[in-house]
Formats: sequence, structure tokens, C-alpha cells
Amino acid sequence: MAVTRSVSSTQLSDHAQIWYSLKCAIASSSGFQSWKGELSEADAQATPLDHLVRRYLRETLETLAY
Repeated sequence: MAVTRSVSSTQLSDHAQIWYSLKCAIASSSGFQSWKGELSEADAQATPLDHLVRRYLRETLETLAY
């Protein structure tokens, strides 16, 4: 059964600001830039930054899990 939580608009705004700051910091990191350089040019250009950062984090965590 899924747990439903009520979140205020202020909390959503705070979370969005935090995610934006983290996303910018990650996107400017050398690790992300190296990883992005390994993608095809079309993939790197066509995919929104939000999706690229999420994919980078997922792949990085999967690698660390091994």
C-alpha cells in the first residue's frame, strides 16, 4: 500500500529550490562533465538537464553498489 503524504506549496517550493541548486552543482562537476562527454552528441543535446542529472546519479549509485 502506498503512503500518501500531504505537502504544502511552501515545502514544494523549498524542495524545488534545493533540487535546482543540487542539479546545478552536479552539472558543473567534473565527474558529470566527463560522463556527459561519453554520451552521443544527439543524446546529450536532446535530453533535458534534469533527466541527465537523474540518469548520472542513478548510474553512479548503481556503480557504487557493486
